[in-house]
Amino acid sequence: MIGFLKSEQHVQPVKDPKQIDELYKYWRFHIMLTMYAGYALFYFTRKSFNYAMPAMIADLGLDKSDIGLMGTLFYITYGVSKFLSGIVSDRSNPRYFMGIGLVMTGIVNILFGFSSSIVMFTLLWMTNAWFQGWGWPSCSKLLTTWYSRSERGFWWSLWNTAHNVGGALIPLLVGVVTLHYGWRYGFIIPGILAVFVGLFLCWRLRDKPVTLGLPTVGHWRNDALELAQENEGLGLTNTEILKKYVLNNKYIWLLAFSYVLVYIVRTAINDWGNLYLTEQHHYSLITANAALSLFEVGGFVGSLVAGWGSDKIFDGNRGPMNLIFAIGIFLSVAALWLMPMTGFVLQAGCFFAIGFFVFGPQMLIGMAAAECSHKDSVGAATGFVGLFAYMGAALAGYPLALIMEQYHWAGFFTVISCAAAVVGLLLLPFLKAQTSDVSAAAIPK
Repeated sequence: MIGFLKSEQHVQPVKDPKQIDELYKYWRFHIMLTMYAGYALFYFTRKSFNYAMPAMIADLGLDKSDIGLMGTLFYITYGVSKFLSGIVSDRSNPRYFMGIGLVMTGIVNILFGFSSSIVMFTLLWMTNAWFQGWGWPSCSKLLTTWYSRSERGFWWSLWNTAHNVGGALIPLLVGVVTLHYGWRYGFIIPGILAVFVGLFLCWRLRDKPVTLGLPTVGHWRNDALELAQENEGLGLTNTEILKKYVLNNKYIWLLAFSYVLVYIVRTAINDWGNLYLTEQHHYSLITANAALSLFEVGGFVGSLVAGWGSDKIFDGNRGPMNLIFAIGIFLSVAALWLMPMTGFVLQAGCFFAIGFFVFGPQMLIGMAAAECSHKDSVGAATGFVGLFAYMGAALAGYPLALIMEQYHWAGFFTVISCAAAVVGLLLLPFLKAQTSDVSAAAIPK
């Protein structure tokens, strides 16, 4: 690995308990703040396309299959990047890995704004997807090394709301910019913002606590569950860790298949929601994007509730909260599709409810994957389930576009309703699996 991307060496341990506490509190706050801003901007440069799409269709004459194919290729590339970069990120310094990834996505967005051909659009958007995959594994590594098991539900859910802040702001920003200046500036402006914030990440993020002379977070907080995971699989090589704790881990596979269906629903609503409102209900682009922004607002609230509840109500067991939220996904999708009365308030409320329930499993499944794995394979584990997640997202692109061309919006809602129903069934065995896993983790090895 290139020198500055390597994980930093451990330094002389700090001995003073008061100084350790001060350093931990300082860096936990600043790392969370920096990660939050950074991932929100990753979302800006990932979702700019979705909210400029109706204007691009009108200006360039693109059809739904063109858009769907670009979306599918983006998600496949992003999923592969998440897994491969996750393996690399476990050995890297997230300070530069995440920062450089964001700078590159910003540059790609700027280039996209100056392009016109479908071939160039597709190549650039796949390149964007590759660098987008550098964000999530870096954040997973930071969240599992700076925040311990008994508190992680809250901190992970707090960070996860960066999806929603970025997702809620980008439709409004792109909608206004596209309306007044054209769709090209809907890519150029988010790209410029991403370059500056990426440089900020390189300046303010840090590597593991031990690289600053601090004890591990499990020792600092005296967290038994965290210490058990820190002591798990000592002495294994990187390849052995990857095989045992990721590729041959039945819990990781269960989570991965669940993620496929969660992301079909999430991506379908996120990518096609404004087109549904403009075509089926004849809203303006600004009004449709305003309704869709409530999907992200609901996700903001849902993430916090899911993380807090899994910590405080279920003692770090992510399974029960996952199942509750899976049932909510099905009911809220069915309401958007089948409610006899229509109107902006009711439909916006449905988007809020879907976001609330989708972002619970979206956050908890990724966190459960990190906690079911080895401390030195967190990036690989979360990247692996992320690969499956974006296979689901890819299915919500071109394949779903073909279904819509044949069966229209009824076909669209049939697919995502079935996906929402099966999510709950797949998570049922995980109630027992997660309980057993937590019990086992409590026993030092």
